[in-house]
Amino acid sequence: MDISVVGAGYVGLIQAAGLAKLGNKVLCIDIDKEKVAKINNKQPPIYEKGLKELLGRIVPKNLTATTSLREAVLSTQVTFICVGTPSKKIGEILLHQLEGVCREIGVILKNKDKHLIVIKSTIVPGTIEKTVIPILESASNKKFGRDFGVVMNPEFLKEGSALEDFFKPDRIVIGSSDKRSINTLRSIYKDIKCPILETSFREAEMIKYAANAFLATKISFINEIGNICKKLGIDTNVVAKGIGMDKRISPHFLRPGIGFGGSCFPKDVAALVHKATSHGYNPRLLRSVLDINKDQPLKLLELLEEKIKKNQKIAILGLTFKADTDDIRESPSISIIKELLLEQAKLFIYDPIAISKVKQLFPHLNYAKTAQEAVDEADIILVLTEWPEFTKLNYKNKLVIDGKNIFNEKKPKNYEGICW
Repeated sequence: MDISVVGAGYVGLIQAAGLAKLGNKVLCIDIDKEKVAKINNKQPPIYEKGLKELLGRIVPKNLTATTSLREAVLSTQVTFICVGTPSKKIGEILLHQLEGVCREIGVILKNKDKHLIVIKSTIVPGTIEKTVIPILESASNKKFGRDFGVVMNPEFLKEGSALEDFFKPDRIVIGSSDKRSINTLRSIYKDIKCPILETSFREAEMIKYAANAFLATKISFINEIGNICKKLGIDTNVVAKGIGMDKRISPHFLRPGIGFGGSCFPKDVAALVHKATSHGYNPRLLRSVLDINKDQPLKLLELLEEKIKKNQKIAILGLTFKADTDDIRESPSISIIKELLLEQAKLFIYDPIAISKVKQLFPHLNYAKTAQEAVDEADIILVLTEWPEFTKLNYKNKLVIDGKNIFNEKKPKNYEGICW
């Protein structure tokens, strides 16, 4: 099938590459000329395990990139919209990118019949019915269900394993009131073996938020338990293992640490809180999830304050919110660096992937070429991302404060976990 994907960011590029590998002819659209050039040169503009190798096989045979939305929509049968939906500080999501793309597509559809628009951008319940479809109908002078189709198809990718998640998902959710649109999307995913759930628009929109809110809740829950265990001298990891053996709970997302970050969990939980509040409901549990997560990096700083002596140098190992990605959005590492700089701490910083991004925020800090170099220069080491290489360093009996719970049996001699 001929498919266009709007947005060459994290979700869009994985979607485009995955569909191309399945044998479709895919056009990826982005307004960023540099991104487009990189993709056409088989160079991913984001870091994701296996993506560079995949682009090397499918570009330009099945995947090409362009800045022309008009060209892409007119030459394809289906358009996936994967643009960002950033949020305000109060949690409300911003729809200007989605609205702009829908308006442009609507104008293009004046000259085209029977096109399917698939929304993968994360949007609060009611957005497709109240915003997306009205804009498309108004701009095209055509009718949803008769002249064009719309489907909500939320993404459930995990950064660091996104390609595997695309090809081996737990489920595919297809939300629409138009059966023809649902069947078309089913045919696109026919070679992916997993359960497919058909829902309404609002149910599909809500499933994405509910899933992320639940996973974020598990993380804040085990961190809360961990903070209590730390006070009582209990190994939180053993407790987590014990409760995770219960099949009703499962061990996933029960690893205590400095909290969640990235582009999804903080934004999505905050957006759901805002949406619920705007409809007169106070989501107390979800507010607590965010509060616990906001405070969790402070536990590491409190521990550091107890241990540090005057003028000691600190190594920061890890800048991304998790390993196997270059994503520093909402990373606890960034907030910890900011707090330490307020205390005029001397820092030596290392990350295997994300140093160039953090240099844009903090250009004058000391960046080590290797993790071992950062350790050698410092008196105290803070482990803030679970990169495997950090378990193999020679810490030379220096104090290691672990915020990511990366050491199993073989811990450094002078070791402290933040909540275990």
